[in-house]
Amino acid sequence: MLEDIAANLTRIRARIEAATQEAGRPHGAAQLVAVSKTNPVEAVEAALAAGQRLFGENRVQEAAAKFPALRASHPDLRLHIIGPLQTNKARDAVRLADVIETLDRPKLALALAEAMQKEGRRPELLIQVNTGAEPQKAGILPAEADAFITLCRTTHGLPVTGLMCIPPAEEDPGPHFTLLAELARRHGLPILSMGMSGDFEAAIRHGATHVRVGSAIFGARAAT
Repeated sequence: MLEDIAANLTRIRARIEAATQEAGRPHGAAQLVAVSKTNPVEAVEAALAAGQRLFGENRVQEAAAKFPALRASHPDLRLHIIGPLQTNKARDAVRLADVIETLDRPKLALALAEAMQKEGRRPELLIQVNTGAEPQKAGILPAEADAFITLCRTTHGLPVTGLMCIPPAEEDPGPHFTLLAELARRHGLPILSMGMSGDFEAAIRHGATHVRVGSAIFGARAAT
Protein backbone atom coordinates (compact mmCIF):
# COMPACT_ATOMS: atom_id res chain seq x y z
CA MET A 1 0.00 0.00 0.00
CA LEU A 2 2.85 2.42 0.71
CA GLU A 3 3.76 2.70 -2.97
CA ASP A 4 0.13 3.56 -3.78
CA ILE A 5 -0.06 6.56 -1.46
CA ALA A 6 1.74 8.94 -3.82
CA ALA A 7 -0.54 7.93 -6.71
CA ASN A 8 -3.62 8.29 -4.54
CA LEU A 9 -2.53 11.75 -3.44
CA THR A 10 -2.04 12.78 -7.05
CA ARG A 11 -5.56 11.62 -7.93
CA ILE A 12 -7.19 13.32 -4.94
CA ARG A 13 -5.34 16.60 -5.58
CA ALA A 14 -6.49 16.53 -9.21
CA ARG A 15 -10.10 16.00 -8.12
CA ILE A 16 -9.84 18.84 -5.60
CA GLU A 17 -8.45 21.16 -8.25
CA ALA A 18 -11.16 20.17 -10.76
CA ALA A 19 -13.91 20.73 -8.19
CA THR A 20 -12.38 24.08 -7.23
CA GLN A 21 -12.30 25.22 -10.85
CA GLU A 22 -15.87 24.02 -11.48
CA ALA A 23 -17.02 26.02 -8.46
CA GLY A 24 -15.35 29.14 -9.87
CA ARG A 25 -13.02 29.38 -6.90
CA PRO A 26 -9.31 30.27 -7.06
CA HIS A 27 -6.53 27.71 -7.18
CA GLY A 28 -5.67 26.48 -3.70
CA ALA A 29 -8.98 27.59 -2.17
CA ALA A 30 -9.49 24.10 -0.70
CA GLN A 31 -6.66 22.39 1.16
CA LEU A 32 -6.28 18.66 1.62
CA VAL A 33 -6.06 17.30 5.16
CA ALA A 34 -4.69 13.75 4.82
CA VAL A 35 -6.36 11.76 7.59
CA SER A 36 -3.67 9.37 8.79
CA LYS A 37 -5.52 7.94 11.80
CA THR A 38 -4.82 4.24 12.49
CA ASN A 39 -2.15 4.23 9.77
CA PRO A 40 1.49 3.55 10.68
CA VAL A 41 4.16 6.19 10.69
CA GLU A 42 5.52 4.64 7.48
CA ALA A 43 2.31 5.64 5.69
CA VAL A 44 2.71 9.22 6.88
CA GLU A 45 6.32 9.19 5.72
CA ALA A 46 5.19 8.01 2.28
CA ALA A 47 2.72 10.90 2.10
CA LEU A 48 5.42 13.34 3.22
CA ALA A 49 7.71 12.03 0.49
CA ALA A 50 4.90 12.79 -1.99
CA GLY A 51 4.75 16.39 -0.81
CA GLN A 52 1.82 16.23 1.62
CA ARG A 53 2.31 18.42 4.70
CA LEU A 54 -1.16 18.72 6.25
CA PHE A 55 -2.41 15.77 8.30
CA GLY A 56 -5.34 14.92 10.55
CA GLU A 57 -5.38 12.58 13.53
CA ASN A 58 -8.35 11.51 15.63
CA ARG A 59 -6.60 10.54 18.84
CA VAL A 60 -4.16 12.72 20.74
CA GLN A 61 -2.25 9.69 22.00
CA GLU A 62 -1.74 8.36 18.47
CA ALA A 63 -0.68 11.78 17.23
CA ALA A 64 1.85 12.04 20.06
CA ALA A 65 3.38 8.73 19.02
CA LYS A 66 3.82 9.75 15.38
CA PHE A 67 4.28 13.43 14.84
CA PRO A 68 6.91 14.96 17.16
CA ALA A 69 9.69 12.97 15.47
CA LEU A 70 8.27 13.69 12.02
CA ARG A 71 8.26 17.43 12.73
CA ALA A 72 11.99 17.31 13.41
CA SER A 73 12.66 16.34 9.79
CA HIS A 74 9.68 18.20 8.29
CA PRO A 75 9.32 21.52 10.14
CA ASP A 76 6.61 22.68 7.70
CA LEU A 77 4.33 19.78 8.69
CA ARG A 78 0.95 20.82 10.11
CA LEU A 79 -1.22 18.64 12.30
CA HIS A 80 -4.98 18.88 12.85
CA ILE A 81 -6.74 17.04 15.68
CA ILE A 82 -10.04 16.01 14.10
CA GLY A 83 -11.52 13.53 16.58
CA PRO A 84 -13.59 14.12 19.72
CA LEU A 85 -11.39 15.65 22.40
CA GLN A 86 -11.64 14.84 26.08
CA THR A 87 -10.98 17.71 28.48
CA ASN A 88 -8.18 15.77 30.17
CA LYS A 89 -6.38 15.64 26.80
CA ALA A 90 -6.72 19.37 26.14
CA ARG A 91 -3.20 20.25 27.25
CA ASP A 92 -1.64 17.46 25.17
CA ALA A 93 -3.65 18.60 22.15
CA VAL A 94 -2.54 22.20 22.59
CA ARG A 95 1.06 21.04 22.86
CA LEU A 96 0.88 18.88 19.71
CA ALA A 97 -1.55 20.41 17.23
CA ASP A 98 -1.53 23.36 14.90
CA VAL A 99 -5.33 23.20 14.59
CA ILE A 100 -7.94 21.55 16.83
CA GLU A 101 -11.13 21.01 14.82
CA THR A 102 -13.42 19.61 17.49
CA LEU A 103 -14.24 22.30 20.03
CA ASP A 104 -17.86 21.49 20.85
CA ARG A 105 -18.83 22.31 24.45
CA PRO A 106 -18.27 24.95 27.15
CA LYS A 107 -16.26 22.65 29.42
CA LEU A 108 -13.79 21.95 26.62
CA ALA A 109 -13.57 25.67 25.77
CA LEU A 110 -12.49 26.38 29.34
CA ALA A 111 -10.02 23.49 29.35
CA LEU A 112 -8.44 24.69 26.11
CA ALA A 113 -8.18 28.27 27.37
CA GLU A 114 -6.39 27.05 30.50
CA ALA A 115 -4.15 24.72 28.50
CA MET A 116 -3.11 27.51 26.14
CA GLN A 117 -2.15 29.70 29.05
CA LYS A 118 -0.06 26.94 30.61
CA GLU A 119 1.61 25.82 27.38
CA GLY A 120 2.17 29.24 25.84
CA ARG A 121 0.77 27.96 22.53
CA ARG A 122 -2.39 29.03 20.73
CA PRO A 123 -3.33 26.54 18.02
CA GLU A 124 -6.22 27.58 15.82
CA LEU A 125 -9.60 26.21 16.85
CA LEU A 126 -12.56 25.12 14.78
CA ILE A 127 -15.96 24.62 16.36
CA GLN A 128 -17.61 21.34 15.43
CA VAL A 129 -21.29 21.73 14.62
CA ASN A 130 -23.59 18.71 14.73
CA THR A 131 -25.57 19.86 11.71
CA GLY A 132 -27.79 16.77 11.72
CA ALA A 133 -28.47 16.93 15.48
CA GLU A 134 -27.45 13.27 15.70
CA PRO A 135 -27.46 12.09 19.32
CA GLN A 136 -24.50 9.75 18.83
CA LYS A 137 -22.29 12.41 17.25
CA ALA A 138 -20.12 15.11 18.80
CA GLY A 139 -20.66 18.77 18.00
CA ILE A 140 -22.60 21.76 19.24
CA LEU A 141 -26.21 21.80 18.05
CA PRO A 142 -27.04 24.37 15.35
CA ALA A 143 -29.52 26.18 17.62
CA GLU A 144 -26.79 26.67 20.21
CA ALA A 145 -23.94 27.47 17.84
CA ASP A 146 -24.25 31.29 17.71
CA ALA A 147 -24.10 31.62 21.49
CA PHE A 148 -21.29 29.10 21.75
CA ILE A 149 -19.16 30.86 19.15
CA THR A 150 -19.58 34.11 21.08
CA LEU A 151 -18.72 32.39 24.37
CA CYS A 152 -15.53 30.92 22.96
CA ARG A 153 -14.31 34.12 21.34
CA THR A 154 -15.50 36.74 23.82
CA THR A 155 -15.54 35.07 27.23
CA HIS A 156 -12.51 32.82 26.77
CA GLY A 157 -10.63 34.77 24.09
CA LEU A 158 -10.02 31.61 22.11
CA PRO A 159 -8.51 31.72 18.60
CA VAL A 160 -11.58 30.38 16.80
CA THR A 161 -11.01 30.64 13.06
CA GLY A 162 -13.67 28.40 11.58
CA LEU A 163 -16.20 25.59 11.75
CA MET A 164 -16.25 21.86 11.07
CA CYS A 165 -19.05 19.36 10.43
CA ILE A 166 -19.68 15.71 9.57
CA PRO A 167 -23.09 15.40 7.88
CA PRO A 168 -25.29 12.35 8.50
CA ALA A 169 -24.06 9.48 6.36
CA GLU A 170 -27.47 8.69 4.88
CA GLU A 171 -28.44 12.25 3.91
CA ASP A 172 -27.59 14.64 1.10
CA PRO A 173 -24.63 16.58 2.56
CA GLY A 174 -25.42 19.74 0.60
CA PRO A 175 -27.89 21.32 3.06
CA HIS A 176 -25.51 20.59 5.92
CA PHE A 177 -22.64 22.27 4.11
CA THR A 178 -24.89 25.24 3.33
CA LEU A 179 -25.88 25.55 7.00
CA LEU A 180 -22.24 25.51 8.11
CA ALA A 181 -21.18 28.05 5.49
CA GLU A 182 -23.97 30.45 6.49
CA LEU A 183 -23.07 30.14 10.18
CA ALA A 184 -19.42 30.87 9.39
CA ARG A 185 -20.36 33.85 7.23
CA ARG A 186 -22.51 35.27 10.01
CA HIS A 187 -19.57 35.25 12.39
CA GLY A 188 -16.85 36.25 9.93
CA LEU A 189 -15.06 32.91 10.24
CA PRO A 190 -12.86 32.12 7.20
CA ILE A 191 -12.26 28.38 7.67
CA LEU A 192 -14.74 25.64 6.71
CA SER A 193 -13.57 22.08 7.32
CA MET A 194 -16.16 19.90 5.62
CA GLY A 195 -16.15 17.04 3.18
CA MET A 196 -14.51 13.63 3.39
CA SER A 197 -13.57 10.87 0.93
CA GLY A 198 -17.15 10.40 -0.28
CA ASP A 199 -18.36 13.98 -0.52
CA PHE A 200 -15.44 16.41 -0.64
CA GLU A 201 -16.27 17.66 -4.12
CA ALA A 202 -19.75 18.69 -2.97
CA ALA A 203 -18.17 20.38 0.03
CA ILE A 204 -15.86 22.39 -2.21
CA ARG A 205 -18.87 23.58 -4.21
CA HIS A 206 -20.32 24.86 -0.93
CA GLY A 207 -17.17 26.71 0.10
CA ALA A 208 -15.00 24.21 1.98
CA THR A 209 -11.51 25.50 2.68
CA HIS A 210 -10.30 22.17 4.10
CA VAL A 211 -11.39 18.66 3.10
CA ARG A 212 -10.52 15.64 5.24
CA VAL A 213 -9.61 12.58 3.17
CA GLY A 214 -8.31 9.34 4.64
CA SER A 215 -9.32 6.05 3.05
CA ALA A 216 -9.01 7.38 -0.51
CA ILE A 217 -5.34 8.10 0.25
CA PHE A 218 -4.26 5.46 2.73
CA GLY A 219 -6.72 2.66 1.95
CA ALA A 220 -9.18 0.95 4.27
CA ARG A 221 -8.45 1.67 7.91
CA ALA A 222 -7.32 -1.02 10.31
CA ALA A 223 -9.82 -2.01 12.98
CA THR A 224 -9.37 -0.27 16.31
